[in-house]
Amino acid sequence: MRGLNLDQLLTFATVVEHAGFTEAAARLGLTQPAVSMQIRNLEKRFGVRLIERVGKRALPTAAGRDLLPFVRRLRDEADAAAARMMSHRAGAVGRVRIGTGATACIYRLPPLLAALRADHPGLEIIVVTGNTPEILDSVEAGTLDLALVTLPAVRPGLSIEPVRVEEMVAVDARAGGSDGVAISPAEVAAGPLILYERGGTMRAVIDAWFVAGGARPRPAMELGNVEATKHLVAAGLGRSILPAVTVAGEGDRERFAVRPLSPPLTRTLGLALRRDKVPDPGVRALMKAIASMA
Repeated sequence: MRGLNLDQLLTFATVVEHAGFTEAAARLGLTQPAVSMQIRNLEKRFGVRLIERVGKRALPTAAGRDLLPFVRRLRDEADAAAARMMSHRAGAVGRVRIGTGATACIYRLPPLLAALRADHPGLEIIVVTGNTPEILDSVEAGTLDLALVTLPAVRPGLSIEPVRVEEMVAVDARAGGSDGVAISPAEVAAGPLILYERGGTMRAVIDAWFVAGGARPRPAMELGNVEATKHLVAAGLGRSILPAVTVAGEGDRERFAVRPLSPPLTRTLGLALRRDKVPDPGVRALMKAIASMA
């Protein structure tokens, strides 16, 4: 019912439970005239008497008795809502929606999210993967709270700050390559290539490196999944350019020959969120974890 005042309903319940206006006023921290005014306004709102005096006691009328169970349920729900909001304020519960690329999702987020979940066990974390442009669209639209994306990325309505620089390396199958010797764009482009799919910022960063080195790569395959790329490279089907972190795991050195790029190439990860967004405790906790990413 529009216009129904929760304070008036709670005052009514308190008057009934303490059988008096004076007692209710003391309980609520109000004056007795203020309590009386709230009851009169509530009775006017419903168009019925809710309280009647029997001697020195204030008792509910038949209408008041019918109303009381509803008010008590409303009070229970209001108390539960207040308790939940207190938990949000303390960062104990909540929901954070983050968007990122598949590579960062696999190699950067898991330890951060595990530590965050340990510190905030009630926090729900939703991860969405995609290319930088579509992820930033979702942050702008408010369907994601923040994003960890490959830079460069510029959106007037978003605050985008760099948080991590990652080295890019050339990756060959262990059987057909050698470690440690730097490789130029022309040398990389000379053999079969398996690169990130077009349309993503990571592919644009790699293509710019080739162009600056005077090379024109002709990829044999273009994939959006770094793990699929690694399997194909390990099978000897081509060379790739990947973030060094993706081939630094246990067993990777047995499968791959990893070479630095000359000139060096890096990718920068940035944290993006709306400029007008007021981060809640859960979002702030995730932002802090990403900013301190090792």
